[in-house]
Parts: sequence; structure tokens; C-alpha cells
Amino acid sequence: QVQLVESGGGLVQAGGSLRLSCAASGRTFSSSAMGWFRQAPGKDREFVAGIDWSGGVRNYAGSVKGRFTISRDNAKNTVYLQMNSLKPEDTAVYYCAGRPTRVVPITASDYDYWGQGTQVTVSS
Repeated sequence: QVQLVESGGGLVQAGGSLRLSCAASGRTFSSSAMGWFRQAPGKDREFVAGIDWSGGVRNYAGSVKGRFTISRDNAKNTVYLQMNSLKPEDTAVYYCAGRPTRVVPITASDYDYWGQGTQVTVSS
């Protein structure tokens, strides 16, 4: 069983940056694909970014490509989401998710374990 704990959320002005972290416990982290999702009030949870076990494959939603960067440090059992040029529409609860697979899923139902989420609010 893997437990995920997100941190790094907060309030930032439009154009600013935040870095989210997701610390994982459990021995399967280094062999797991990891993803970041977000959910705004009244909306479905949506895929933001995903990374394979090695860090060599990274996928992004079109709305964040060029602004967000996903990375991981398997020695620290941690995955990161660097968010630059933030916009008010990026406001949401951000969730970290994982699945012990080589393929990077982009659908929430394909992930096996989830963190509790961290709030990101971007003011205009």
C-alpha cells in the first residue's frame, strides 16, 4: 500500500509560481507512474500531468503545457509539479496519484492510490 501526501499549495497572484510536492511511502513508488490531477468547484477531476517510473516520459494537459513541469526524485520518493505563469483558471484542489505500471495513465479511474489534495488559489 502506498500513501501520498501533497504539500506546497497556497494563494498566489496571477503570473506567479508554486511548486507542489507529493511524498510517497511504500516500496512501489520507484516502479510507479505518477500523475497530478486537479478539481475545481463544480467540475470533474481533470488530468494535469503524468510521469513514468524513470522520469523519461512526461505527459501534460494542453492547458498547462509550457507552464507546468512534472518531475520526480525516486531517491526521495517524491514527485513534483512546478507551476509557472499561473492563471486564475488554474485554481483548484490538486491531487497526486499513482499506479504501479510502466504506462502513464491520463484517466483518474486508472490510478490506484491518491493523496488528500492541496488547494491552489490564483488571484487575478
